[in-house]
Amino acid sequence: MENDKVKFKIELKKRIYAWVLRLIKFLDILPKDPISIRISDQLFRSGSSICANYIEAQASSSKRDFTNFLHHSLKSANESKFWLMVLIDTNRGNSEEVKIILKELIEISNILGASILTLKARR
Repeated sequence: MENDKVKFKIELKKRIYAWVLRLIKFLDILPKDPISIRISDQLFRSGSSICANYIEAQASSSKRDFTNFLHHSLKSANESKFWLMVLIDTNRGNSEEVKIILKELIEISNILGASILTLKARR
């Protein structure tokens, strides 16, 4: 059982990290107009924060700390979803790529949300 939890955490970390790398590649090819640059900056900040907070959670000193870092990761995911929707609605970047990135982010968010609910139920 414990081994499954460890595997799950490792796989989720890899999945989030791969998502961040894909996001960076996408951001690199966005138009360089002032608005796109600002959106790109915000999206990079919130998107990379998802992974950074998840990694911090792994090193947390308590279950409460772990839950708090997961919550921060989920909040960053929600902000990232907002910026991706802005890109879609303003026709910036490749819309198919944005949709792929957004779909994966929604799945990651659902996993984070379910994990938080499970942890809170155990308290």
